[in-house]
Amino acid sequence: MSVMDTALRESLKTLRLSGMLETLDARLAQAHGGELGHLDFLQVLCQDEITRRETVAFQRRLQKAKFEQQVTLEEFDFTASSKLPAAQIRDLAALRWLHAGESVVLFGPVGVGKTHVAQALGHLAVRQGANVRFAKTSRILADLAGGHADRTWDKRIRELVRPDVLILDDFAMRQLTAAQADDLYELVSERQGRSLIITSNRAPSDWYPLFPNPVVAESLLDRLINTSHQVIMNGPSYRPNKRPKNPTSAAGDHQERAGRPLK
Repeated sequence: MSVMDTALRESLKTLRLSGMLETLDARLAQAHGGELGHLDFLQVLCQDEITRRETVAFQRRLQKAKFEQQVTLEEFDFTASSKLPAAQIRDLAALRWLHAGESVVLFGPVGVGKTHVAQALGHLAVRQGANVRFAKTSRILADLAGGHADRTWDKRIRELVRPDVLILDDFAMRQLTAAQADDLYELVSERQGRSLIITSNRAPSDWYPLFPNPVVAESLLDRLINTSHQVIMNGPSYRPNKRPKNPTSAAGDHQERAGRPLK
């Protein structure tokens, strides 16, 4: 290694350009072999650093999203049911709703893949540089309730307002208390112009009776529903398709079939 090479490596370390440092040997070999000119060599090294930084930032956003599972739309089986609105979901994958500050409501029976699609849309948003947060609605309400108790409510709600996309999973599962309804109202109001993705087993029209105060319900839900893309997900449960087969059971079934007398 020449003195110049050593000095360059030390400079890259000082400038914290580890992306360049990691690929320096390979790029120098290309340059010595005549594959890269001076400007090409510098450009490729810069691109290596940009790629490293983008990867690190992506991984950081992915970690902060707190997804239950790392799933994508590419993995989703749209053939699981003919009733699934495949075209509508694929249209949402363009993320025009995100850039417009609109929301998405995915509703339908248990097990049809609502949470998968919600997290997959969130994953796409993360890939495009957006900050995303996923949480069960019940946990968010419990967290805000804790904020009332220890006087950290303002701090906690700011953390929920900050992400570009907030995913509220299992929304409207049960009757709300007055305090929970007020917290939801404040959250949705503070996030005006920022996107929500909501999954629910109930249609939006069935949410109103869950709120103890009709005025709060009308104000919150009209604001939410009127600025959202509503996706009805219907059909048989998607979960059995994703469930791994039990080798023990399969072997037992085979032995049982093998032991049967021929008819």
